[in-house]
Amino acid sequence: MLDQQATVNNSVAGQEKRAAGNEEAVQVDDIIAKHQADRGGLITILEKIQARYGYLPAKALRAVSEETGRSLVDIYRVATFYRAFSLKPRGKHLCSVCLGTACHVRGAPRVEQEFEKQLQVKPGQTTPDKEFTLETVNCLGACALGPVVVADGRYFSGVNTLRVKQIIEAARTGLDKTDIRTDPRVFPLTVSCPRCNQTLMDSTYPIEGSPSIRVAMTLNGKQGWLRLSALYGSDSFASNHRIPLDTVVRFFCPHCHSEMNGRTWCPDCSAPMVTMIVRGGGILQLCSRRGCKGHMLDMC
Repeated sequence: MLDQQATVNNSVAGQEKRAAGNEEAVQVDDIIAKHQADRGGLITILEKIQARYGYLPAKALRAVSEETGRSLVDIYRVATFYRAFSLKPRGKHLCSVCLGTACHVRGAPRVEQEFEKQLQVKPGQTTPDKEFTLETVNCLGACALGPVVVADGRYFSGVNTLRVKQIIEAARTGLDKTDIRTDPRVFPLTVSCPRCNQTLMDSTYPIEGSPSIRVAMTLNGKQGWLRLSALYGSDSFASNHRIPLDTVVRFFCPHCHSEMNGRTWCPDCSAPMVTMIVRGGGILQLCSRRGCKGHMLDMC
């Protein structure tokens, strides 16, 4: 009887495992079908798979190879080239410590060591409870603000060892719960067109209490206007057209009408980055895809 019961239990467990595997395969197939025709489709597919599973499972990469006709070697080349991708499971929260030259000379190694001490892991490792993954990077594009740490996509500038525990606790609580009125990571910028250098600021249309950034746009062949929040760290905007999530928008200067979508690509989703000049010196780059959090600020 015990042997019979064990056989039944093993059979049920096998059925559940196969069902879960089929469900996973269906989800990967849906992602591939939806984004295969996109520009930069492979990167978008990998980004969506990682968003679903927290990393890129080998089974999913084989499915991408079979469905897209790309070689598995090429897919692994892309997956290992971009630091945004991971071939092994990551924690719920990702903490990236910049060890680039500007951050290094301002004490970034001590900050990284404090993260190791607080989390009890080395760079590239994940805590046993799967809550945190720690990594180091060579540059986060905000050299003048170093030492810089990015936790769950949020930039922290001028970080010292005393702030490490605060950053970890903030990530654990939820960094999406941001109050722009009191959060020191959110600050206003004044920007201009990189081609004609005329200001893009519009004081007649404030967003979140500050003048907005005014640009023209095209979306699926339709022309329109777009106002962006000038608060760095905020993704609020207004437009005369509905912009669906995952849509890539083409940005144009309202003065010289030159296209602002640059020649660099978002490391998170592969969409073109939009370049603006920061008053006082510096460059701001924003991802042109609705919903992507990709942004870089270089004020060196």
